[in-house]
Amino acid sequence: MKITENTLLLYAVTDRSFLNGKSLVSQVESAIRGGATCIQLREKNLGYDEFLKEALEMKELCSKYKVPLIINDNVEIAIKSGADGVHIGQNDMDIKTARKMLGSNMIIGASARNVSLALRAEADGADYIGCGAVFGTDTKSDARKISPDILKNITESVSIPVVAIGGVNSSNISGLSGTGIAGAAIVSGIFAAKDIEAECKKLKKIITTIVK
Repeated sequence: MKITENTLLLYAVTDRSFLNGKSLVSQVESAIRGGATCIQLREKNLGYDEFLKEALEMKELCSKYKVPLIINDNVEIAIKSGADGVHIGQNDMDIKTARKMLGSNMIIGASARNVSLALRAEADGADYIGCGAVFGTDTKSDARKISPDILKNITESVSIPVVAIGGVNSSNISGLSGTGIAGAAIVSGIFAAKDIEAECKKLKKIITTIVK
């Protein structure tokens, strides 16, 4: 699967700290029902076998709704689970190596917080850029805030889609208008909501009006 026009519009990034007794799969299904167009499975602390089992379950769910599943950081899990792609951070496997392992059909996303890194990621074969933290974030301790001007410079410098990430929620997402993004990647703004489906519907309605 490759990226289409609306793939990255409402990009939901999982975080099990917001489960509150629910299963991650049920929360993700609620997000998809509300309009999430892409799911990133992010697990920092699960063992390999648990991560793979969860990825397989998530792939089955995403396939049911025809929504792409991206695995954060772990290329091997992405391959074994049949996921649609992988997102690679600046300190993870290099993009060229990942592309050799994944082939041409799987999606590769890359984190980049300035124009130089974004251009390098594009040249190395990334399909999209994740750029942030646009509003700051509590879900990633080393994330530094970037300005709307830097975000716009990045979107104007690369030909691949750029997704804004970092503290995005329904109260501030309108502030991304005019930056040229293809969508927003959202963690707590989705999964910390009492009604995930309703919150995604709200977010989808707003983001649709500000994306070119």
